[in-house]
Amino acid sequence: MAEVSRNVPPQLSRMSTTSYFPTIPRGVPKAAISYSQSVNEAPYTALMGVIVDGRYPERHAVTPRCRVRKQVGGTNRWRLPDSLGSDLLGSRQAIKSINMPYNSNMINIITAENPQSSLHLEADRPYVFHQVVDRPVTVSQVPSTASSKLGLGLLSRESTVLVRAPSRLRGPTPSTSGPIRKFIPANARPATPKDIFLYHSKKSQSFIGPDVVLKCLGMDWELHRPYLQKSEVLSQLLKQAGEPHMQKYYRNPASETLDTYIKKNNVYSNEYKDISNRLSMVEGDEEGPKKLDHPAHTSEKRISSVTMIKLDIKDPLITKTAMAVALGNLYHDELDVDLEDVANVLAASSQIGYKALQNGCARLMLNNISYKTVCRYHHACTKYQQEEVVKACERWLELNLLPELSNQIYLREISMELLQKILKSNRLYVPNEYTVYRTLSYWLFLQLNSSIQLMPSHSTVLSYFNSLPKTGSFLERDDGQIYGPLFSAVRLQGVTDTNQIRDMQLMNILPQSQLIDLLTQHYHALQGGGDMSALKHFNTGAIRQGFIIDEEPHYHSEVLSIHGFHFELKAARNAIGQLSIYMQRLKPGDPILSFRQCERHTFSIRTDREVRYCIMVQDSGDDLKTTGIVSQKFGLGEKVGKSEILQLDKIRTPLYISFSLLFPAS
Repeated sequence: MAEVSRNVPPQLSRMSTTSYFPTIPRGVPKAAISYSQSVNEAPYTALMGVIVDGRYPERHAVTPRCRVRKQVGGTNRWRLPDSLGSDLLGSRQAIKSINMPYNSNMINIITAENPQSSLHLEADRPYVFHQVVDRPVTVSQVPSTASSKLGLGLLSRESTVLVRAPSRLRGPTPSTSGPIRKFIPANARPATPKDIFLYHSKKSQSFIGPDVVLKCLGMDWELHRPYLQKSEVLSQLLKQAGEPHMQKYYRNPASETLDTYIKKNNVYSNEYKDISNRLSMVEGDEEGPKKLDHPAHTSEKRISSVTMIKLDIKDPLITKTAMAVALGNLYHDELDVDLEDVANVLAASSQIGYKALQNGCARLMLNNISYKTVCRYHHACTKYQQEEVVKACERWLELNLLPELSNQIYLREISMELLQKILKSNRLYVPNEYTVYRTLSYWLFLQLNSSIQLMPSHSTVLSYFNSLPKTGSFLERDDGQIYGPLFSAVRLQGVTDTNQIRDMQLMNILPQSQLIDLLTQHYHALQGGGDMSALKHFNTGAIRQGFIIDEEPHYHSEVLSIHGFHFELKAARNAIGQLSIYMQRLKPGDPILSFRQCERHTFSIRTDREVRYCIMVQDSGDDLKTTGIVSQKFGLGEKVGKSEILQLDKIRTPLYISFSLLFPAS
């Protein structure tokens, strides 16, 4: 060591003697953690003194940190570091606190989907969103022998193990998006197509044997010739089928035995006996559908003169249940269709050419359009040329896509073409421009995660898109380019809130060039007195904001802030009962402005600002009233700061009120 130090320069020698080494951090004082340890051990020490030897446990010293008692949630845990004595309630709380397994609430908290647990650590592999089936479940394993330390086994800890749910408990996971699955109890017997057909056809009160057999959808439908004249397709098939001839009906042995039992038993009414003698439909089994003259299952009791017809259908909308309802409605004049099946019944009635049923289904759809049915109705009616229903569905979407359907899981059922058409409509109701972007991001999330059965939260959608690879934006990827036309309908210049822009950056759906261009436009508008020089066309560039009046309107007001100018959007009823709708410019410090708007937002003190605006009022029907595109200079005074007033005499709620404005160069 001496030889080494002799060859070291004196400067380095002095530096080595004065090197700085950080001191070891001080540990937490025992006084600071003693009470916490005492509280954690309180149930055990308290029960130890009561159950084992009756001794009085040592109590924690009284300090400023000490609390007398604290209850924690629904467990009501014993937190008093003292002897229980004869306190039965305290004993119960202490036992409960140390024998508490994981409950459902704890599992939801531990396994919750959040940004911290959604990290995408592997950049080369695509992110897979965690589903409900991935959540662990708890299985409590209680020791068979009691704790020898406590004698009674009351304090034996339950070991809770996290395991994966078996596949039989997870349920099927759909591969593609479609209608929401329905829950059917395991002990409930679902109605078969045969049951549904018998329910409808028994209304005819005709118990004559069938004379027509229709082979369709893997089943043999036994029908009656007089009722088939209502159907254009089936009547045409009858003309081409030729003369009827003798046939043997397939009859299931179990069904024939049951019919015989019903006939001999006096408990059943004549109606049941007559129905049992009627038609029987053949459903295909695993080996395929049996023919009518199957030698192993024919019955001499089922011999009659029938006509065989066949109809090939490959439409996925037409199910056996829908065909049963459509054929059953041939037997009565009144319409009898459930709302859940009306779209499928429309498809089935169109295939068999039953015009009366088609018109009845269309009328039923017109009166029951909602967020649950609008997508299915539009798809079925577009395919089968029901133009009136198609227009009604598109009109409903123009008004309720953003305020109602965007918050429901049924948003995933709307097709890309229809969504793009609605977003580009001039009559689309828009609460604000960011709502359009948020709705599209939710719809895209549901398309990419088709097995989701509940509407996700905003944090979930944000975490999912943020977890995707950062090599580029989603729309720039190969699988995301097809969604580009949809997001082109978003008027980004109307998104001015910094929190909303930050969420758009975190999602990384839009290319970064678009977001930079958005911030550049905002900067130039603020520096140029509000001029939106990059926007030339009002119908595609105006900023939109609106509100809905559901109840009897008396007064409603909102604030629209853009580039240092603030406007109040107002709807108020006057003395003679008219509803007046207009907008007016606000001064700095106006009482309607919030504290944040007054203290934080930018205000322009220009005495006048030229504004091109349009006020539009719509109701749930086709009524539309608008001011048209108006150009006006808004000043700070009361007389020069108010727009044209749109007055309504007849009010039919709900009213969808929209304001669109654009700042031309001035």
